[in-house]
Order: sequence, then structure tokens, then C-alpha cells
Amino acid sequence: MKHAVVALALAAALPAAVPAYAQEELAKKHNCFACHAVDKKLVGPSYKDVAAKYRDDKQAQAKLFEKVKKGGQGVWGQVPMPPNSQVPDNDIHSLVKWILSQK
Repeated sequence: MKHAVVALALAAALPAAVPAYAQEELAKKHNCFACHAVDKKLVGPSYKDVAAKYRDDKQAQAKLFEKVKKGGQGVWGQVPMPPNSQVPDNDIHSLVKWILSQK
């Protein structure tokens, strides 16, 4: 009985973990981790810091989509974020949603 409960708990948690893993793989594919990390500043801010900064901003997804697509400078310092126009829009939307979900 105990094993069945554990198995059910793991099965219930798996769907939530798979999308996060898939988004992290997407970030690796598009070389996002060259400048960003989930929980520490590299060249750019950590994804957790980005999520915290935009947590109460209703326009966060749209703003970050534009920032990733077109690049920018000044929000996190003087090091510019280069444009990522080669990244498909659907991938950017997925990545932004994942970034904003960081706690």
C-alpha cells in the first residue's frame, strides 16, 4: 500500500517537472545560459531575479518577449543584451513563461 501511494505521488509530480525540464533544455539549445543562470548573476541577471523584478507586472510577458527578441540595455546595468531574432517566437514565449515561473 505504501509503495502505491509513493508511486501515485511521483506520477502526479512528473507532469509538472517535465515542462520545467523541457524549458531548461530550450534555454540550453538557444545558448541562454551563456549569459544567464537560474539562481546567480552571470553576465546578465539570474532568472530568479528577473522573475522577482517582474512578479507584479501584468505586462511582464510582453516586455520580456520584446527584450529577448530585440535586445536591450539599461534595465540591469550597462551590459547590453543582444537581440535574439533567430529564436522562434514560440520558443521565446515558452522561455519567458518559464523564467517568470522561477521562485
